[in-house]
Amino acid sequence: MPIEKDIEKLFEKSKFTPAENKKAEAVFKELVKLLNSGKVRSAEKVNGEWKANSWVKKGILLGFRIGRLKDISIDKNFKYFDKHTLKLKAIKLSDGIREVPGGSSIRDGSYIGKGVICMPPMYVNIGAYVDDGSLIDSHALVGSCAQLGKNIHLSAAAQIGGVLEPINSVPVIIEDDVMIGGNAGIYEGTIVSRRAVIGAGCVITGSTPVYDTVKGVIYKKTKEQPLIIPENAVVVAGSRPLKSQYGIENNLSIYTPVIIKYRDERTDAATALEESLR
Repeated sequence: MPIEKDIEKLFEKSKFTPAENKKAEAVFKELVKLLNSGKVRSAEKVNGEWKANSWVKKGILLGFRIGRLKDISIDKNFKYFDKHTLKLKAIKLSDGIREVPGGSSIRDGSYIGKGVICMPPMYVNIGAYVDDGSLIDSHALVGSCAQLGKNIHLSAAAQIGGVLEPINSVPVIIEDDVMIGGNAGIYEGTIVSRRAVIGAGCVITGSTPVYDTVKGVIYKKTKEQPLIIPENAVVVAGSRPLKSQYGIENNLSIYTPVIIKYRDERTDAATALEESLR
């Protein structure tokens, strides 16, 4: 793709001539169009493994670099100032997105699929991809470059972290039919495989060990791959005892996510989205 070569070349420059700056703005504008349409993504599944498209991330960072601070206020009561390159996404009725009034924002350069419901206030950042039929509930965040699949339920106050840097790092990935409970947080390039359930208040980072009480294994990030939550896993917030002498003497424990079971018919019934809400 020609735009990829342009981004790679421009990204390496520390300073721009006026002509190069004009070129960079045009290239970034084209990248935003491609991200909006879903034709390019910051990460893709290739031969069963998620891979980061580093050139896309470089292009987004290029947009931050060339942006000039601009007054984008709605009126005298709602004052906003941001980079001129980082606009809000223009949504039309024909897009089939339900964005409920009340303080939500979706940045230009993010893909929002058909039938997605956005409950206020929520936020989707640049480079993110939210596939068809997903629900982003109140106070939820979809961070920069995060990739969300189809029919995801992102509950109230859930946080999906963004990963723009390091350039080659896979962002947070939430695959199809995943349920993320209220106040849960998924960060640092963690991959949540399809049909998993993340319980309310459960926080998972790239460096968090996850204990599988069903299979008797511990899932961790390695040099070769990020932390991956298995398909159908039901993860809840748990704890494990501190084994230091001080920890034992004071009966202390530390937080840890725990897989307590794998998804079954009862779990499906408990997490099913009520169709009448759509």
